[in-house]
Amino acid sequence: MPNKRSGGGLSPTQQAAKFLGVSVLAGVVLAGIALPAAGALGLAAKGSVDSFDEIPANLKRPPLSQRTTILDSEGGPLATVYSRDRTVVPLKDISPYMQKAVIAIEDSRFYEHGAIDAKGILRALNENAQSGGVAQGASTLTQQYVKNVFVEEAGDDPTKVAQATQQTLGRKIRELKYAIQVEEELGKKRILENYLNITFFGQQAYGIEAASQRYFSIPAKKLNVEQAALLAGIVQSPSRYDPVNDEAEATKRRNVVLQRMAEVGDITQGEAAKAKAKPLGLKVKRPQNGCITAVNGGGFFCDYVRNVFLTDPAFGKTKEDRAKIWNRGGLTIRTTMDPQAQESVQDSVKKHVYKSDKVATAMSIVEPGTGKILAMGQSRPYGLGKGETVLNLSVDKDMGGGAGFQPGSTFKPIVAAAAIEGGVPATKVFPSPYKMPFPSPVDTCGGGKYVNTSNEELENENESEVGPYGMKEATAKSVNTYYVELISEIGICPVTTLAKQMGVERADGGKLAQGPSIALGTEEMSPLTMAGAYATFASRGTYCTPVAIQSITNAEKKSLRVPKTTCSRAMSERTADTVNTLLRGVVEAGTGKEAGLGSRPSAGKTGTTDFRYAAWFVGYTPNAAGAVWVGDPAHKQRMVNITIGGQYHDKVFGGQVPGPIWRDAMTGALADKAAPDFKLINIPDTPRKPKNEDGEGDGGDGGGDGDNEDGRPGDGLIGGLLGGTNGGRPGGTGGPDTDVRPGTSGGGGGSAGRSGGAGDGRGSD
Repeated sequence: MPNKRSGGGLSPTQQAAKFLGVSVLAGVVLAGIALPAAGALGLAAKGSVDSFDEIPANLKRPPLSQRTTILDSEGGPLATVYSRDRTVVPLKDISPYMQKAVIAIEDSRFYEHGAIDAKGILRALNENAQSGGVAQGASTLTQQYVKNVFVEEAGDDPTKVAQATQQTLGRKIRELKYAIQVEEELGKKRILENYLNITFFGQQAYGIEAASQRYFSIPAKKLNVEQAALLAGIVQSPSRYDPVNDEAEATKRRNVVLQRMAEVGDITQGEAAKAKAKPLGLKVKRPQNGCITAVNGGGFFCDYVRNVFLTDPAFGKTKEDRAKIWNRGGLTIRTTMDPQAQESVQDSVKKHVYKSDKVATAMSIVEPGTGKILAMGQSRPYGLGKGETVLNLSVDKDMGGGAGFQPGSTFKPIVAAAAIEGGVPATKVFPSPYKMPFPSPVDTCGGGKYVNTSNEELENENESEVGPYGMKEATAKSVNTYYVELISEIGICPVTTLAKQMGVERADGGKLAQGPSIALGTEEMSPLTMAGAYATFASRGTYCTPVAIQSITNAEKKSLRVPKTTCSRAMSERTADTVNTLLRGVVEAGTGKEAGLGSRPSAGKTGTTDFRYAAWFVGYTPNAAGAVWVGDPAHKQRMVNITIGGQYHDKVFGGQVPGPIWRDAMTGALADKAAPDFKLINIPDTPRKPKNEDGEGDGGDGGGDGDNEDGRPGDGLIGGLLGGTNGGRPGGTGGPDTDVRPGTSGGGGGSAGRSGGAGDGRGSD
């Protein structure tokens, strides 16, 4: 069996050779002017053309598929992706040795004949007749180039590739006619340039520039004579003459090319002998393709960029159109990724959560007011190997992520914002008992009602968390019962409506549930969604859709239209300022103290889901908003009695593991950047009742911290003692402040005023 010429054209079959030989002898192809009608040779079979004249006059030459370069916001390289690794270069940037070598071995009479080499055909016919097979082909470089155009147009479709390379006379006739056209339109120099850029050289390298880089790690213009001879020899059979896998066979082939160059006068015999004596001198650069090549852990961001391109109509009307442009490549994509922020995120992620841990972490940072995604990273590396993943834990399912994660108490600020926007004052007080049934009925969208038919209950993280509470203290301590009472008063629809205006949606694309439990963060969401939502607070009420791409230019240096962020007002500035004041208290004196940025103003909220399957910290400064999630993507590993990042935790809280990740990542991301302050609102503290009318004490601070985020005992014991001493007997169980029973305003005094219950993992922090 003859070897196929991948990239340089397949050797013609004996049948094709006989056909061409007869044509030459008949004098109809001598100048490439005419060919007999296909029907005269019985070529009307399926897969052939009906006649030579019916072949379209113009050869469609699609742009060559090339590598796409993805850059960060400063123009630095992020990743290289391609369906075919190719960089098109002009003939002046290709070594003269390379030009001579490929002509010498593939078509030594290239500059002497037209589209078809009559002498070459006769020589091949004679050689093949003597050998009884197909020992020598007769395709010119022009014919080989035309066939490669057919292959390029077929792309990665195996059926189309087979049709483009099938050994039929119909295909050969098309190839000959188009070769004539190409010779007339392009001329020899341009044909040679196109041929060297389209040809396959093995090792995933298409075109001479990619091949030169792959085998020798140098540009094509620097190839010396022996290097050029090696690459020219590969063309006939990239698998057989692969120098990486068969050095001996490749060396023999290289020397054949060198000898041929000497025979046609391109080099002297002495130069050929000297070159033959040299080793191959390979300096192989392994194929690097795809988002796995991304720097600073940017593989997931790179993958997100790809998904944006493939799904956004800005890049093509249909999915197929967009995929065709992406696979063709040759694009230069400048993204929004800030290299400083990305490096800081990745450093923090790796420091606090090891890739071998039972749980993982993911973080995204968004710029308020622009929607630019500045960073995106996670603890498990991008890839398909052990301990690696291509699942982007930061994004929604339709963009390469999973089904998302319950955000826990990080959803509470959205409830607060909806209430404030609707006229509820930030000083609003609710009884906020330790445990209570979900209120019922509660208004939902469309005039419906939520009814707690199963008498389902909720409770706070610690038994010491007993009201009454105002919004400021309830937010700092993340009191579940307060927020369920709040959403029950205003209704669910204002919350889900505002959430939508802030870009908040389920990661799986479903609708947000119409129940009061939504206030506790029961709907699965992605870190990018939460970062974008909190950026709304940072920008004083304006939500901007997240964007990852700043600009794109194609291979012709033409700018493509890219989707821009869409900004809209989600809430009033005063509402946002009020929420900022509430959430600043969380990092200053609440559950998020470990996430504080010191002198740099910041705000945020912790979150821990039922049974500690996930923990969050979502926070922001006026110029950056970031969301950190920690948990098991499979939702099987509870974060109790667990070691994460080399640190043991009996229980994981949002402020305890995600908080420090956020703190370290944001500290590095914002280093040397401006530190603007929030516009804060004065929210008075909610006073505790000193005594009831019957002389009962108020339980002191028994409704205080309980077990704080860092596990320290709260103020419950002191409150209980004070309640019992000042009131003559212990305080009650911290019931509503509207209850006139003795001791109910003790806020956790007495039995509930102990050092703070450990909790059973239910609820949110």
